[in-house]
Amino acid sequence: MHNENTYTSYTNDIETLASEIREAIAQGSHVQETVQRLTLEAMNAQHINLESLRRIITAVMQGVHDGAEQQFQHVTNQTQAAKMQIAEAVAGLDSALARFAEASKLAIEEAAGQARKYSDTDLDRTRSDLESLEKLFLDTLHHTATTAQGLVSDILHDLSHHAQNNGTTVGAQIKDALATIAQQIASVGHAQLETSSSLAHATADFIGKLASGVLAGINEQVKNNKH
Repeated sequence: MHNENTYTSYTNDIETLASEIREAIAQGSHVQETVQRLTLEAMNAQHINLESLRRIITAVMQGVHDGAEQQFQHVTNQTQAAKMQIAEAVAGLDSALARFAEASKLAIEEAAGQARKYSDTDLDRTRSDLESLEKLFLDTLHHTATTAQGLVSDILHDLSHHAQNNGTTVGAQIKDALATIAQQIASVGHAQLETSSSLAHATADFIGKLASGVLAGINEQVKNNKH
């Protein structure tokens, strides 16, 4: 029963994420920051692994798709504005995934600063997830473009091709995180005690801190716009 309740809650969270992303696109205000914040909050609320990231990315892209379709139905004369909002939403997801990679790196660096290190199993698992993350993002973006129709499909295809050809924010951040992981795995270890805490849990803590920073940034931007 507990597992069933957990699954139901998890499914509801994913559906809520897609709905909130759709609303962000429809409203069209601070789209990139909002998508990044909602994605980070979804990461922070769950046990992070590649499958949960897959579900989150898929939910975000579903919300982007549905919100864009809604925009085109109601505001057919604002194609350029809708195109910009889709691009901002995808950039927000890209940035949030980069923050995940950054959070993993910060968690490892914090432990190293305390003369501690995570288990090789933890480090290997995180390395494997990070190595797959950019491809997961690009594949989901391409899949959403393929299943969409009309102008939404064209815009998403353009964004997908641009990301494939020019790289992504998450891809650049992953390289830094993987370098840090490689250093930890290769370290001699006699000067470092293995920490009993989970790298995934520590990463989630840093995601929460980074998400708070995103929130503060949006609040500051809103204040500045009022003056």
